[in-house]
Amino acid sequence: MQLRAEALDAHLSKALAPLYVVSSDEHLLALEAADRIRAKARASGFSEREVLVAERFFKWGELLAANQAMSLFGDRKLIELRIPGGKPGKDGGQALQEYAAACTASSAAGDTLTLITLPKLDWATQKSAWVGTLQRQAVYIDIPNVERHQLADWIGLRLGAQGQSADRTALEFMVERVEGNLLAAHQEIRKLGLLYPEGRLSFEQVQDAVLNVARYDVFKLSEAMLSGDVSRVVRMLDGLKGEGEAPPLVLWAIAEEIRTLLKLKLGTADGRPLAALLKEYRIWGPRERLIAPALARVKLAALEDALSRAAQVDRMIKGLRTKEFAGDSWDALLQLALAVARK
Repeated sequence: MQLRAEALDAHLSKALAPLYVVSSDEHLLALEAADRIRAKARASGFSEREVLVAERFFKWGELLAANQAMSLFGDRKLIELRIPGGKPGKDGGQALQEYAAACTASSAAGDTLTLITLPKLDWATQKSAWVGTLQRQAVYIDIPNVERHQLADWIGLRLGAQGQSADRTALEFMVERVEGNLLAAHQEIRKLGLLYPEGRLSFEQVQDAVLNVARYDVFKLSEAMLSGDVSRVVRMLDGLKGEGEAPPLVLWAIAEEIRTLLKLKLGTADGRPLAALLKEYRIWGPRERLIAPALARVKLAALEDALSRAAQVDRMIKGLRTKEFAGDSWDALLQLALAVARK
């Protein structure tokens, strides 16, 4: 069965299932979920633990052997299978289906309990037979990423759990400092708990204590551009530059967003429904909600001009002279991104 991460504690208060799967790209949340399962297993007498890592050349027979092998001391055993790449291959997929059927013959854990950890699976992998089998026969916990618009509330809940709180301004300040780095966000929250007593934190206390540990994803840059968040665009580009991101990749992300907006702008000008265009260009999720306001904000001429200037920035990155830009290529990338972000 599929289980939300928030419901895990209630589930663990009952009898343990024989097979658990935790899938997430949020390493902190995946680790916390796995730790709760491990703690319940130890408390239930699973004192032996065996860890298998399914990397290249992994022999899937080892998984079945681990399940069948008796403990040297007669103890109950926790088997952990880690699949870092999230793609076990044909043989691995078949082995997982057979293993799930074997170890879930009983509704409760016997002498062995198995915990499988996976990264967030792509759409195609989620449709595979082995994933479907695990979702049906195991307790399958798929933990979504904490998106930026959810991060302030997430920080607020974590502060509340340690008896502290902060106003929205302080929470948003923390979001700017820890965006894209949930593990570091957790560490900064714990630090606040060590530095200050329970109660309301002032903005000054948060500002003095929280380090700038944000990590920026170039593929999130389009989100900041579409939302018109100029200050975030500036921070992200400055952060990407500091982290040594390749300028051609950043240019590709910016130019791709400009091309998409231009296609949508021209399509709606021809009378085509925006919903149909979004479906055609495979735009969904948080990005879909940002498109309409961005199209209303940015003029067609501005998009055409930005696409033309993108070619000039490409020449600049390659070390060639351009008429329109001078100086640092990162400054040129910022100007290009702001063509979409500015109102």
